[in-house]
Amino acid sequence: MGKFSRLGNDLYQGRKSYDFVGRRALWYAISGTLVGLAVLVILVKGLNFGIEFTGGNQYTVSDLSSEVATQDTVDELRDEIGTGVDGMTSEPIVTTAGDTSIVIQTEDLSQAQNIQARQIIEDVTGVPSDSDQISQTQIGASWGQEVAKRAILGVCIFLLLVVLFIWGYFREWKMSVAAVAALAHDILLTIGVYALSGFPVTPAAVTGLLAILGFSMYDTVVVFDKIRENTHELKTGRQTYAQATNLAVNQTLVRSINTSIVALIPIGAILYVSAVQLGSSSLKDLALAQFVGMAAGVFSSVFIAPRILVHLKSREADIIIADRRAQTRVKHDADRYASVPAFTEDMPIHDEVGEEGESTDDAPVARTVTTTRSTTPPPAAGSGRIAPQARGPVKDSPSSGRQQPTRQSKSKRDKK
Repeated sequence: MGKFSRLGNDLYQGRKSYDFVGRRALWYAISGTLVGLAVLVILVKGLNFGIEFTGGNQYTVSDLSSEVATQDTVDELRDEIGTGVDGMTSEPIVTTAGDTSIVIQTEDLSQAQNIQARQIIEDVTGVPSDSDQISQTQIGASWGQEVAKRAILGVCIFLLLVVLFIWGYFREWKMSVAAVAALAHDILLTIGVYALSGFPVTPAAVTGLLAILGFSMYDTVVVFDKIRENTHELKTGRQTYAQATNLAVNQTLVRSINTSIVALIPIGAILYVSAVQLGSSSLKDLALAQFVGMAAGVFSSVFIAPRILVHLKSREADIIIADRRAQTRVKHDADRYASVPAFTEDMPIHDEVGEEGESTDDAPVARTVTTTRSTTPPPAAGSGRIAPQARGPVKDSPSSGRQQPTRQSKSKRDKK
């Protein structure tokens, strides 16, 4: 954990960074492939809707002893009815109801299939097939269809509220577009995995699908908030919008991983117990939808939503100017003399003062000077300025090319 903590600190301080935003083609390709496969599975295999959506039969075996109403009996009934009834296309849902009852839900059965199912119940539980202990009811599909309509309405209201909230909080409609795209990514992946697993779609699964929307949006809003913080002073910084966004994703990466692990561990445990040990459809449907949706939500909040946001913002004029300014600052800091022009023989010389007392505004901006090599010795130092009055006798000095004070003996220096 110490190494992981140091990694998180390095990511937050910017000493270590992973390029989540820059590799646009890679992340778009991965996300597009996953979504395409999910859609293909949905179209080819389809969803296995439960009896709440398609209708079916429900058998309730009551007044059983505690030795009979056990998980072993439930598992045996599920296997026997699923394989012993001719023409069954879906696995029955068998659960215990209290300590003395067992509930069996099957698809819509014919008269012959109904007789076979009752006979299997009698063989496993010991209750006569024509006994009053076995009650049979017909489940209509209207309730499941009403649940589906309410779920679709709830999703639409949720998406509308999300768009308005993000638009109002961040004052940026492009963040709303990126967040909704990430949500669509999570929903499609979850439905695709659900279709691939063959689990029946029940109201519990719909509830789990609605629950993952909130988790995914929570993680995305945290990343967007850090992006807004990093890009607040973009005009005076030395980072482009993409670099500041990538830093924000790295700064929230450890938090996203920790949050997802804490959330996925108990849901994974529920999924394992319900699917492997208990076989309870209501629990495993809910757990599978939440497990896949939360995992997809972490992926979309790190790889999808920030990348889409940068893509949308990259065409804004202010962002383009700020990016160019940041790149110029970085280049200038790397080599401060990179902008100093090299000297050439015919380079223009700018005059500060014009001729005959002209001001700098009236003076010519530049003039071209042609230099030639001359054998004339350079002018003496001090030419062009008023030399101070000599304190002693001077005479020409051949070595320096100008007048120099003569050295006198010490006995004559004080005499005037």
